Amino acid sequence: MTPVRVTLDTNVLVAGLRSRNGASFRVLSRWLRGGFVACASVPLWLEYEATLTREDAAAVHGLSGEQMDVLLDAWAVNVDPVELRFTWRPQLRDPKDEMVLETTLNGRADALVTFNRDDFEKAARRFGLPLWRPQDLLARLEGEP
Repeated sequence: MTPVRVTLDTNVLVAGLRSRNGASFRVLSRWLRGGFVACASVPLWLEYEATLTREDAAAVHGLSGEQMDVLLDAWAVNVDPVELRFTWRPQLRDPKDEMVLETTLNGRADALVTFNRDDFEKAARRFGLPLWRPQDLLARLEGEP
């Protein structure tokens, strides 16, 4: 069976590290255990790193810089590196979201997992790209419709 391939928007990582009670935390745990493949380009991975190591983020998740590096390294084992060969800018209201969309499309991901569905909806329809919330990914991984 082909593993599920998704791109995780940075907001999913932030939410998953903020609380152990939600679907985002379960998504990050499944990713750590190899439950799916995450598509990530260099710019997206650098955004993950920059966002999660900021002082305000560290104050919330409580991980030191070294601990975050270990976690990022562990997640990277289940990443399919994506080269951004094609760009379609502009597609989105927020120019910082363009690389998330381009990573998803260039990586031929099954879906983009995000809380910002409204920001991506118009472009996602144009490209036939499914937008999932973390709970949608979990349902897919657990074989639910």
